[in-house]
Amino acid sequence: MTQQGQNSVEPIRDPEKIREMKEYLLHRSYRDYFLFTFGINSGLRISDILPLRVMDVKYTEHLRVKEKKTSNVRKIKMTAALKQEIEKYTRGMADSDYLFPLRKGIRPISRETGWRIINEAA
Repeated sequence: MTQQGQNSVEPIRDPEKIREMKEYLLHRSYRDYFLFTFGINSGLRISDILPLRVMDVKYTEHLRVKEKKTSNVRKIKMTAALKQEIEKYTRGMADSDYLFPLRKGIRPISRETGWRIINEAA
């Protein structure tokens, strides 16, 4: 993602840059790596990803997400790679856990925090 202000980003299309970002994030935090991986594999906005819980993604072939920006419900077929990442990431997590919790785990990270994580890696 190239920075154009906090509300406007361009997707990264270069596979080598994506690989480098994944490697950087994986060394920092598995949660941060999974946030990036989930985002590029689902095509969802960060504001739609952050409120998700384990039960929303673990036992399904399709993600169903009501988009905050448009209020439209999107149905996204999960790729085999994304399902594999979800299985690995959620191992040991409760179904009610947020996918991207704050360190204390009581609520998900904020949109601003999610944006900062990805922007710093970029």
